[in-house]
This record gives sequence, structure tokens and C-alpha cells, in this order.
Amino acid sequence: MKVVVTGQVGVDKKEFLARVEKIANQQGFGLKTYNVGNMMYGEAPDVSKGKILDLPLSRLENLRRSVFKDILADADNHPNVIINTHATFRWNHGLFFAFDHDQMLKFDADIYIVMLDSIDQVHRRLQRDGHIDHTLKDLMVWREEEILATELLSRIIRGHGCFFICVRGDDMLAEMMARILFKRDMKKAYLSFPMSHVMDMPDVLAEIEQFRNDMKRYFICFDPADMEKEKPLAFAALAAARDGHRTVDSGMGIEKVTLETSQVLDIIPDIDGQIYVRDFKLIDQSDMIVSLVPELRDGKPALSSGVERELQHAHESTRDVYIVWKPKCEPSPFITETATKVFHTTDEAISHFLDNGHVQHKPNGVLFD
Repeated sequence: MKVVVTGQVGVDKKEFLARVEKIANQQGFGLKTYNVGNMMYGEAPDVSKGKILDLPLSRLENLRRSVFKDILADADNHPNVIINTHATFRWNHGLFFAFDHDQMLKFDADIYIVMLDSIDQVHRRLQRDGHIDHTLKDLMVWREEEILATELLSRIIRGHGCFFICVRGDDMLAEMMARILFKRDMKKAYLSFPMSHVMDMPDVLAEIEQFRNDMKRYFICFDPADMEKEKPLAFAALAAARDGHRTVDSGMGIEKVTLETSQVLDIIPDIDGQIYVRDFKLIDQSDMIVSLVPELRDGKPALSSGVERELQHAHESTRDVYIVWKPKCEPSPFITETATKVFHTTDEAISHFLDNGHVQHKPNGVLFD
């Protein structure tokens, strides 16, 4: 298995991929990760940490080619390898690519993954590392460029079906990436549920959280909530602006960061636009959509416009559409006519998945035996 993992500057992929490598090796898959940035610094001891992108573009390209040459020479000694790199950079040289087509063609990766993280945390890490000459708008643009370039690279080298968007995060997300790499027979499910308009409903939120956890025991799950830190940030910025506050705080503990309210307001259209496009891409990289429609206090279904649009997109993309419908009232034909099957409980859905071969094994440990 050969894998290329990209991500914009500030995502800090190395630490996350170390967890993926640990999980894989504990399960006996023998995974080796090559961190291109670190290897380039190793070949350029005269360059101070954090300054390598300031080099002349010709030297930067020569360093990268030299490192990739070493990787290509060593990769066949390992059963599974990840190249941790970038697809693009936007720096003093402007926008430029961060790979060479001939070397990528020779490597011939099986999977291409672009890793994302919430923009406030990308900003925090860049500030931590002394990179302060950017705006939040810059970071939103860089993320779009990295996604586009990585998907384009995957299609040029391999064609359709080998590109994935994944979110950087906790050990559960590291486990999900390990499943993508080594459990190719596992079904991939996009999880759909109401979000913004149920934030003040603790019972509904608890039900959604249980649904998310249950599905992640059985499938490779692409969960929009794993990336849903930016919409609350937008709401906080709007409130801060109304109250006359020039800054807004995001995150907690060591992840806490203070942002300029005006900069967050400036990227609200980008947040909304990227959520819209990204969630559809997550559906497209899945085999199915599994949607939870809870019941509100008045007995009505918690069916947001976002969930309805996701269900329609999945149906039109010929994905299987499974719905856990909790309200006592019957779903409308706009639900039933696009659904592969409708269930009344999550347990009923899981039983169906087990009985009909969607799940090959019951959950056992970090990865499935």
C-alpha cells in the first residue's frame, strides 16, 4: 500500500500520522511514514527551522527531488508507506506546486489523502511557529488550493476513486484513517444529522452523539461534525461584532486562540461555501449515507435543509441512503422515495447492516480482525 498525504501549512500532519502509524503497526501492517519536510531540512543543515520556504525556488525544488529520490529507493523495503508532503505552497514565491510529476508517477500511490483542520487551529500553529504574515482569508484560500491540487494529482496519476478528504483530530480519527488504508473491504459511510438548529437541545445532541459513536464502530465514517468548529466560530464573531468586541476567542486549553473579529467576519462566506462543497465531496467518497432524523420536543422531525440536501445528493449520486427516522409521524414521500431503507432505531439499522453483509465483522479492538 502506497499513500500520499497532503495538507496546507499549519495542519501539522506529522504528529497525527505518527498515531496512524502506531495503530497500523500494532495491528501488524508494517507502516513506514516519510516526512518530506523533515527530510529536506536534514539535507539542508544550513537552513534554520521554519525558513526553508524562503529559499530560492530552484534550490527548494532540488532539495525536494533529492528527498523523493531517497524515498523511492527505500519505499520497496516496506510493505506499506506514507509520503507526508504538500501539493501546493503559497509563500514568497507566490503559488507553486510541491511535487514533481515524474516522481509521483514512479511512486504510483494507491491512495491520495488531503488532511484538513479547523482554520482557527491552523492559524494558532502558524503563529506558534512564527509565521504571522497571513490572514484567515489567506488560510481559507490555501485550503481550497490544497484540496484541488491533491484531487487533480490523484486523477492524473490514478484516475477516480483514490482521493479522500480526512480531518485531523483525535485517536478515533487516526483509527479511521488506518481503516481507509488497511480495511479496504469496510463500507464507507457519510453520517448525516441536524447540527446548527439543535445546538440548544441537549437531549437531541446526546442522541446524535450516540448515533455517531455507534456508526463509527462498524464503518469507515466521514462525519461532518469532525470539522464543524468553524460555523460556531462564525456565530461567535457575529455576536462579538454586535457587542462591539474587536476579538473573539476559540478553542480551549493549549488550543485556545484569539482572533480578530473582523477577520472572522470576512471569511463567513468562505466557511459556508466550503462546508457546502466539502460535505458533498465526503458523500461522493462514501458508499452510503446514514442519516439520523431525531424528534423535536413538539413531535416534529428535526429535519434541516442541509440534511435534506445531503440525502438528495446521495440519492442522485447512486449511493445507498439509510435513514433512522425517530419521530412518531410518518416520513414524507420526499424521504421514503429516495431512501434505500428507513429504520425506527439505530439498533434496527445496525441489525440490518449485520444481516445483509454491509458489516463483515462485529467490532473488536481498534481495527477489525
